[in-house]
Amino acid sequence: MGNQVSAASSPEAPDKVNILVVDDLPEKHVVFSSILEDLGQNIVSARSGQEALKYILEMEFAVILLDVNMPDIDGLETASLIRQYKKSSQTPIVFITAYVDELQARRGYALGAVDYIPSPVVPEVLRSKVRVFVELFRMNRQLREQAAQREALARSEAARAAAEEAIHRADFLAEASQALSKSLNLDDTIAAILDMSVPMLGERAVLGIPDKEGGVRRLEMHPAPRADDAEVFTPELRAAADRVIRDKQLRVQSLGDGRAAAICPLLAGDEIHCALALLADTAFFDATRVALIREFAGRASIAMENARLYSAVQEADQRKNEFLAMLAHELRNPLAPIRNAVHILTAAQELPAKLAWARDVIGRQADHMARLIDDLLDVSRIVQGKVAVKPEKLGLAMLIERSVEASAPRLGQREQVLDVLLPKEAIELEGDAVRLAQVLSNLVNNASKFSPPGSRIRLEASFANGELDIAVKDEGAGIAPEFLPRMFDLFAQADQSLDRSQGGLGIGLTLVKHLVELHGGHVSASSEGLGKGATLTVSLPGQLVAPGAAAPEPAAPVRVAPRKPAASRILVVDDLAASAETLMTLLEMEGFQVRMAHEGQEALAVAREFKPDVVLLDIGLPGMNGFEVAHGLRSQPESRQALLIALTGYGEAESRSRSAQAGFDFHMVKPADVNVLLAMLADPQEARKAAVTA
Repeated sequence: MGNQVSAASSPEAPDKVNILVVDDLPEKHVVFSSILEDLGQNIVSARSGQEALKYILEMEFAVILLDVNMPDIDGLETASLIRQYKKSSQTPIVFITAYVDELQARRGYALGAVDYIPSPVVPEVLRSKVRVFVELFRMNRQLREQAAQREALARSEAARAAAEEAIHRADFLAEASQALSKSLNLDDTIAAILDMSVPMLGERAVLGIPDKEGGVRRLEMHPAPRADDAEVFTPELRAAADRVIRDKQLRVQSLGDGRAAAICPLLAGDEIHCALALLADTAFFDATRVALIREFAGRASIAMENARLYSAVQEADQRKNEFLAMLAHELRNPLAPIRNAVHILTAAQELPAKLAWARDVIGRQADHMARLIDDLLDVSRIVQGKVAVKPEKLGLAMLIERSVEASAPRLGQREQVLDVLLPKEAIELEGDAVRLAQVLSNLVNNASKFSPPGSRIRLEASFANGELDIAVKDEGAGIAPEFLPRMFDLFAQADQSLDRSQGGLGIGLTLVKHLVELHGGHVSASSEGLGKGATLTVSLPGQLVAPGAAAPEPAAPVRVAPRKPAASRILVVDDLAASAETLMTLLEMEGFQVRMAHEGQEALAVAREFKPDVVLLDIGLPGMNGFEVAHGLRSQPESRQALLIALTGYGEAESRSRSAQAGFDFHMVKPADVNVLLAMLADPQEARKAAVTA
């Protein structure tokens, strides 16, 4: 493919500016040319650093888009050579790269880089940023033309002073670029802009962020005004700022008494996000100072836009987390009465065969729904870095046993056989027993789901060179080659048709990947194609158990057999009638005395009269929430010593922490394990003691 525009074939149009794209890949030039053609400028393509230097000697460029990784001389070396030519010593350089570390970034900014753009590029972002440099170039060219008319006035001393000032300005702009790129936080970016502006660009800097109605939503100032200061944001300054915002052009406005303000818009494409006003004596704002302000404003515009985009992403992420917490609560609430009803039916003496079958179906599907909710929230917490593993020494055999036990019901329903092959040597690893068992059972369940009934699944472990590989192989649907790279992406599903038979949210393997990486391992998938089965392999650090030493096993949890309840009084508080009524019925069948309340004030009144031994309290209540009710119960003598259990759909860490602060002894997430709950209710005071020592 030939150059889009070359110095030899297409002379510069007088009303256009040149943009140099340096990349060794022809397809990249096609992409950049299609993105930038709307700007209506000359796009010059260079395939190497040497070719770029040839064009720089012949032409002047508004901006250079420079690939970091090139075969002859890389982008940083090319930038260093570009800076050695006077003609291109100040030309803005934007590096295009798939990855940049701090050292590389520092070197790039020292060479005069104004930005790094990640590859693949976002068309709107690239076009917007290049447009800024095109406009800056045009304005600078106009200033240079005006300066050329006065060139005869320059003398040796002035030239030396100008050179020193240019070096000072270049150092200032390099320092500004580095300072403005340190943080994506909006407040930090605003503080950096104001701090860099004083005293180089003015005695005082004022930054105003306009609102949609044309007013000022936020006003920041440096140095901060003192109590005895005259009003800074005067009507004259406000009027000038309004004109700048309207015209999107830098303006130097006289404020009287020998004072002036240079006001410049900070743009993102054609949209103005804020205006920077710099105050000083009128003589301070000569042409050189105004040009420097323009240069700085370009960098500040980029920093503000990056901070704005980052802030938008953070807000969206926060809304997503809040939505997931509420979604989990709303989905768990109806699951609680379903689970309670299944337990009530299970306790029945005799049921017709069809009713017993229906009860089992309901129970299995409720359990499946609870697992889906937990997986969804687990992925969200892991992505946010809120999940920490608790490593301990684990024996491979015990870990496999736990995982197989968790997957046995699914395998049994589909009449599938699981073959387990372990190394003859005893292997141990460092890991969280619960999370690793979750990983392996997820893999076995996934293999079961995509394999036909009656098929065989193979779980095989091998150890070599300090690495333990655990592979799960099935005889199922297989994986298409084009889907393999996306196997572990969040919500990825190979079957997107409306009649998908397997279901699922596409989060199980994402959860597996994150949990394995938290243990310092990795996971991979392979398949010979559709209909030929698949193999998923987890690789973890491990080691052989020393000869004669027993493989370490995690301590088994101590389970106390529940005693016959001594007619304990239990108060159930839940605004969802079905949940409260089914739980009340279940507990009465177990021999407890039960009362019920649906809101906070009613619960406090019932507690004063009923004097409960145990209170099962929902958090999401109307009026008074569960935390407030818990505080009230602990304040009343009739319920101060009661076993207080939060029974709620909210399971995130914040809710658990607030439960402990409010006086709850335990925090259980709906739908709660009925057997665990009954074990605590059998001896409330013993359960309270266990909660204190836990």
